[in-house]
Amino acid sequence: MSEILVVPLIRSKQTEKSINGISTQVVCTEFSNYIFIVLTQYGKIGTLVSVTPDSRSGDISTSMFTTKVLLGKEEALTHVCAKNLATFVSQEAGNRPVLLGLALKDSSIEAIKAMKDVIKSCQVW
Repeated sequence: MSEILVVPLIRSKQTEKSINGISTQVVCTEFSNYIFIVLTQYGKIGTLVSVTPDSRSGDISTSMFTTKVLLGKEEALTHVCAKNLATFVSQEAGNRPVLLGLALKDSSIEAIKAMKDVIKSCQVW
């Protein structure tokens, strides 16, 4: 007798939008234990950053987040962008960690705000 393997459905959405004249692709994928987001203006995954809620923070409204570069160049701007782009995702997804792939040509404040809106349009959590 053979066993039937049931694989849970992995939800994923993607979109493309021009931000400040630069083609920007976003792919959001929900896994049971984390959210994976790729945000690229180069067509590559880029720097891989883990954004995790701090377990020491008891109050969700004042959650602290830790960012860690897993693959790629360790730069302060990467951490700032990752926190700005992934914090709301983690909070809306029940404080799940977010794995974020970033490959950005434009990391200005205006561009980051527009990218957050694009991420929201691909919401799978």
